[in-house]
Amino acid sequence: MPAALLALLAAALFGASAPVAKVLVGSTSPLVLSGLLYLGAGAAAAPFGLRSRAPFQRGDWKYLAGVIACGGVLGPFLLMFGLSRSAASASSLLLNLETLFTTLIAVVLFGERLGRRALVALALVLGGAALLTFEPGGETRSWLGPLAVAGACAAWGLDNNLTQKLSARDPLLVVRWKGLAAGSISLALGLLTGGRLPGRGAIGEALALGAIGYGLSLVLYVRALRSLGAARTAMLFATAPFAGALIAIPLLGETPSLVLGASGVVMAAGVALLLTDQPRS
Repeated sequence: MPAALLALLAAALFGASAPVAKVLVGSTSPLVLSGLLYLGAGAAAAPFGLRSRAPFQRGDWKYLAGVIACGGVLGPFLLMFGLSRSAASASSLLLNLETLFTTLIAVVLFGERLGRRALVALALVLGGAALLTFEPGGETRSWLGPLAVAGACAAWGLDNNLTQKLSARDPLLVVRWKGLAAGSISLALGLLTGGRLPGRGAIGEALALGAIGYGLSLVLYVRALRSLGAARTAMLFATAPFAGALIAIPLLGETPSLVLGASGVVMAAGVALLLTDQPRS
């Protein structure tokens, strides 16, 4: 399967998990739910990564530690802190900074090169995602909220680039270690800060959702990284909110809008442009 299609499928799975998680979050705290989702991903990958043909090497562990710390713990923690102190519109728009941070870190720190088509594609995808995720209303109580959300995006941007360093390894190993380690830490933090475990049914649903929306999505994402690099994969993955919006229509009874259609057209143009851009070494 082409790498670009893998990245788009990873985005679709992750994006589709968002409206389902929105249903589940009412039964527990966001941080506890995040822990359960990651644990579901790690547990699903665990049986398949015991005898890998591409195991981790000695130099990989520092990257894995960064992936767990930045993507599995720091990012979700900063997001939960920021969401409680930011307007919905500001938070939704700021979340699109993940793609921007991923691209900047890939270019500045890791030496990836982008052509003009890729830069225009980045602008289109970010613009479409920003248009889609804009929600009127809400109240920002201090500058700490938006700063925390931006910090979460920076953490995930670094996570994406560190994951690219592990893309030659077995993706199931990456998912197993990140899911089990990050899930355990996030769940512990959630419980220590006053969160409670939901009922058994909700726990099972969260674990299953994590296995597909986080675990399988991450496996596909890692495989796409091998060929596309962190920047281009992140651009394609930025279409995830569009997939989430489409699923939310039948699941949550939301009404299709012109904004949804317009954002889809803009992002589709960006994706099409990116597919014609050849990575530069």
